[in-house]
Formats: sequence, structure tokens, C-alpha cells
Amino acid sequence: MKHKLSLILFLTIFAVGCKDETLPKPKAMLRLDYPQGAYKIAEANCPYEFEYNQLASQRTDGDCNIVLDYPEMKGSIYLTYKPVEGNITQLLSDAQKLSYEHVVKADNILEQPYINPDGEVYGMFYEVRGDAASQSQFYVTDSTSHFVTGSLYFYAKPNYDSIYPAAVYLQRDIRRIMESLSWKAE
Repeated sequence: MKHKLSLILFLTIFAVGCKDETLPKPKAMLRLDYPQGAYKIAEANCPYEFEYNQLASQRTDGDCNIVLDYPEMKGSIYLTYKPVEGNITQLLSDAQKLSYEHVVKADNILEQPYINPDGEVYGMFYEVRGDAASQSQFYVTDSTSHFVTGSLYFYAKPNYDSIYPAAVYLQRDIRRIMESLSWKAE
């Protein structure tokens, strides 16, 4: 009897022990590839013009405010134009305040100045890292007549890890907007 019990115990351990080991799956990152940007000039009867990605559809209201919708990425870049009428200090303050309203949810906000003295375009690009509502903000101005602000928003609850690839892609588009922006002759 003792030998039968030992044999049953041995066979049970052998049968249970010979199964494949269960290993946890490694973490994986979603790989999203977006096409290389093809750019064209924005069509609007406004005192400024710029190049934007053809993946976006352009909407304009009567006040030279432009929305670039990226339906595949579920995001939009909102551009707002305001004339400078002796209020440059207030416009700069408002643009900076808008960027720093996201500091509550942001992990970090990186400021990157932009200067194009030949085109008289000066501004600041704000990259917002973390689960903030907007991943990027910017403003450009000639300091005397024109002021444009821009913001990137996604149509989803902000989860930085999930929207990161699209945010990086659209931040490149925002930089292209800033670099190609020019003021029309009045």
C-alpha cells in the first residue's frame, strides 16, 4: 500500500510538473505609423498664411480663426487670430496664461522660442507632457499688427501614453505652421 501511494504521488507530481511554464507576456507598445506630411497653403482670406498638412481638413470662421481637423488621429489644431491694437502685452499674457492653465495635469511644460526676423515672426511653442487637455500650445506675432495663437486638442480623455504618437506627429505639423507662417501685405 505504501508503494502504491508513493507511486500515485510520484505520477501526480510528474504529470503536474511537466506542463509548460506560464510566463507573463512582455509589455508592448502600440506602433502607429503616420504618413509623411504633404503640405499646402491654407486657403483663407486672412492677414496671414501658412502651410498645413493635407491630412487635415480646414474650417474657417469669419474672424480668421481656423480649425485643422485630423479625423484619423481624432484631434484638431485651433488657430485664433487677433489684431494688435496697442494690446501686445495683454495678448502675450493671455497666450502664456492659456498654456500654463494645463500645469495642474501636466507633468512638464517645455517652452521653445521661435524667431524669424526676416519674416517678422516671433513666438513661443509650448509642449505639454502628461495627461493635460492640450498637448501643445503656441503663439506667433509680428509685435505690431498681428497675433496668432494655436492649440492642439484630441477628442478623447487625455491619456498621454495613448495619444503620444499622434501628439508628436501633430507637434511637427504645428512647428511647420509656425515656420511657414507669413504676414500678408496690407
